[in-house]
Amino acid sequence: MAGGRWVRGVGAVALCLLLPLAGCGGHMSADSAEAEVQHVLDLRSAALLRHDETAYGATGTRTEYTRLRALPLASWAYRVDAVHRTASGATADAELRYRVAGYDRAPVAARRTLTLARTADGTWYVTADLPAGKAGQQLWDQGTVSAVEGAHSLVLGTGQSADGLRAFARMADRAVPDVSREWGVDWARKVVVLVPRSLEGMAGLLGSPASNYRGIAAVTTGEAGGSGRTPADRVVVNPDAYAVLGDMGKQVVLTHETTHVATRAHTTAATPLWLSEGYADWIGYLGTGRAPREAAPELARAVRAGRVPAALPTDHDFGFTSDPTELAQAYEGGWLACRMIAAQWGTARLDAFYQAVGAHGQRSGAVESALKQVLGTTPRTFTARWRAYVRTELG
Repeated sequence: MAGGRWVRGVGAVALCLLLPLAGCGGHMSADSAEAEVQHVLDLRSAALLRHDETAYGATGTRTEYTRLRALPLASWAYRVDAVHRTASGATADAELRYRVAGYDRAPVAARRTLTLARTADGTWYVTADLPAGKAGQQLWDQGTVSAVEGAHSLVLGTGQSADGLRAFARMADRAVPDVSREWGVDWARKVVVLVPRSLEGMAGLLGSPASNYRGIAAVTTGEAGGSGRTPADRVVVNPDAYAVLGDMGKQVVLTHETTHVATRAHTTAATPLWLSEGYADWIGYLGTGRAPREAAPELARAVRAGRVPAALPTDHDFGFTSDPTELAQAYEGGWLACRMIAAQWGTARLDAFYQAVGAHGQRSGAVESALKQVLGTTPRTFTARWRAYVRTELG
């Protein structure tokens, strides 16, 4: 089984734990080692799903069992890709696939490296289960997971109080119907929010340096594209940046990120960031009563200084490593573009424009085609109208 195999973790499988030795000198073949380790992981997965701590402990360390106790799992399975013998035992390269019950439409995949040792009678057992080399962490890698479930949300945290997690659930529960009211109900209408202990924890989950997210209150993970089998997105919070926001700002952030979850099936490689981020901000700010100068302070300062942007923000302008002022102006410019479409063409046209861009299939020509078909305009005319709108609203 050089390529690995999947066995669902729903019960014990009838494999002999100790397979016959192959070759001279009692050395096991690679296939035999992989089969033995796969069997141990199948037993481990089955025990976790049926909440059998004793059976789980018989396969190795109980650390993950304790940390995962609060996570509602619908499935959990490993596929072993390779086993590497070491002086003290072995390491295994594996892919973990799991689904959170009631939220994930398809399994979430994570690359893992497992360390194994053998008992005196030759039985394999797991001593460690960690993220593979460049893979991001899972929340349980950072500590025991706590869970709070709302009407439309599941909030998972490490190092957070129950009251704090309940506050996130209340805001997420408010965000979901607010998004559905504008975007429609053709999405899961549920959101999973991950709240690590710190900025460093957020960066660990995303597999990137903490410096990339300093000042960013939250991001949404997820595979773009509407395959219908995309796992539920995770809204990952930066508790350090989130804590300094006021109540309105916190709600805007959660509604913004929930919008990304709702629009994921229509957000593709053809969708520019000014549209996806601008639309999420447009819904996020609805009903807040914030005037344009309040919601777009950095761009307003630039406009008052005579620096009206010459063009819509590029994807590069939205880079987390960009200058903070330029990053803020990019978000604000995208928001004003979507706000202008809603004001001048109507909200139905804004939604149709978003979907038409994403349906194009490739970036080249996507915006141009949607501008013509949905809004009846051209990129040059649209940009000129946007620049005039920015000047009027912020000047």
